[in-house]
Amino acid sequence: MKTYNIAVIPGDGTGPEVVREGTKVLKAAAEKYNFKIDFTEYDFGGDRYLATGEILPEGASKELGQYDAIYLGAIGHPGVKPGILEKGILLKLRFDLDQYINLRPVKLYPGVETPLKDKGPQDIDYVVVRENTGGLYTGIGGFTMKGTPDEVAVQSMVYNRKQVERCLRYAYEYTRKRNKRNTLALCGKTNVLTYVYDLWERAFHEIGDQDYADIKQEYYHVDATCMWMVKNPEWFDVIVTGNMFGDIITDLGAITQGGMGIAAGGNINPEGVSMFEPIGGSAPKYTGKNVINPLAAIASGQMMLEHLGECEASDAIEKSIMTVTGTKLKSMGAGKMGFSTSEVGDLVADGI
Repeated sequence: MKTYNIAVIPGDGTGPEVVREGTKVLKAAAEKYNFKIDFTEYDFGGDRYLATGEILPEGASKELGQYDAIYLGAIGHPGVKPGILEKGILLKLRFDLDQYINLRPVKLYPGVETPLKDKGPQDIDYVVVRENTGGLYTGIGGFTMKGTPDEVAVQSMVYNRKQVERCLRYAYEYTRKRNKRNTLALCGKTNVLTYVYDLWERAFHEIGDQDYADIKQEYYHVDATCMWMVKNPEWFDVIVTGNMFGDIITDLGAITQGGMGIAAGGNINPEGVSMFEPIGGSAPKYTGKNVINPLAAIASGQMMLEHLGECEASDAIEKSIMTVTGTKLKSMGAGKMGFSTSEVGDLVADGI
């Protein structure tokens, strides 16, 4: 029997509650499809930081890098200044483990409301491939004369050819494997960011022309991308973009698919260990009330199984989620689902 060793970081706020339901569903899938998952839990997050002053202990990234995958609940604590935990845990792990792809499916499930008029599940079903370790997020820059009227702040968008190429190749391969419309769109801003996105655009066409003649190439400025995500989301198959634009358009995509309660994502290192998480935050006001929607966490577990090669089990989880959203839940909102957090987890697990 195949065994997967998974590191679990429940994190802050409602993170432990949604992770509990995610692991419940993963165990059900493993039992049904004849493999085993061993979970090892880590207490990284706000409570640990407040108690010890330590965000991640020395050697944590190396230790987590020995697992088959990492399953994350949420990071963000009301008692900790914003940015400390996010940079110290999320960004540090992404960079240390070279998780250079952020993979974000934007898929509207049956029964889930979208704010887009006259759009349904047949219209909203695409994937954003976001470069995850370069660009503005590397933190290259600084201040001069800070705190004075002449203060200058600089933060640079920096990419090298290797970073761009490996992201683009992943996106082309993913588009081919997805085999839906076989269309990859580059989202950039070549008319203003004439250096960085010139590099992206040249590499995009060179790689596509040379190695992926079966994949149709499209290009959209980021502002046009946002417009078409709202007006004609059915146009998209796979979108590839840099770190900052990817951060923005994936949140726009999340609201079109029903909100943060259903949006899942993966931080992918195709050659190493990847980390999967719900897109929503820790939602501290709902902590301990058993009312938060766990479907995003469950869906991120489903993505993890697909990444590990357990595609049959992954498909079963997704089908069960779709049955639950289509026939059971009244709403995606916390406290409005018609079921508690744990009951939603039971529904999905039972559906498998």
